[in-house]
Amino acid sequence: MVAQIVKYFPDLTDNQISQFERMGALYTEWNAKINLVSRKDIDEIYTRHILHSLAIAKVIVFQPGASVLDVGTGGGFPGIPLATLFPDVSFHLVDSIGKKIKVVNQVAEELGLKNVKGTIARAEGLTDKYDFVVSRAVTRLKPFYGWVKGKFNKELIHDVKNGIFYLKGGDLKEELSESKLRYKLFNLPDYFEEEFFETKKVVYVPVQ
Repeated sequence: MVAQIVKYFPDLTDNQISQFERMGALYTEWNAKINLVSRKDIDEIYTRHILHSLAIAKVIVFQPGASVLDVGTGGGFPGIPLATLFPDVSFHLVDSIGKKIKVVNQVAEELGLKNVKGTIARAEGLTDKYDFVVSRAVTRLKPFYGWVKGKFNKELIHDVKNGIFYLKGGDLKEELSESKLRYKLFNLPDYFEEEFFETKKVVYVPVQ
């Protein structure tokens, strides 16, 4: 299973490979106690959750010292896989459901991820600032941008403007038109060959 991650991210350290190996087992264990993902999805956790989360890393390389907010993280996606890939980046994972954040913090601890903080919160109530916000199809883009528009650092440490990297699927024409936001689309079949990614995208929305 972890070979699928190594195939697309061949520069992983031995420690990272070990963390990704453990990750699948941990989520399978936790999913038996708390329903984080469907049974069908847990059997495909490396494709549908871990690799899908890492799609963001195909379009942005977070720089050491960066700070990233994961809104509506659920059990830790995309934040936990990204934090594993970028150990020198701080990740703040938030969700309004306490039992899911309990899983986030337990998984982070068991994987030895010192760069992850899980908090029971809604994005609107946060006062900290971040370089980027990541999320996976929590809601339509227009209201989502409203939740996070005041949460960005003014200073830039990347080659692109601070903003949102949003994992979405399907036909987004209407949703993107409704948002009236500037954006850039990245189609995941350009990076991954699995059929699951056929209609999946990363939407980048710079601060505006």
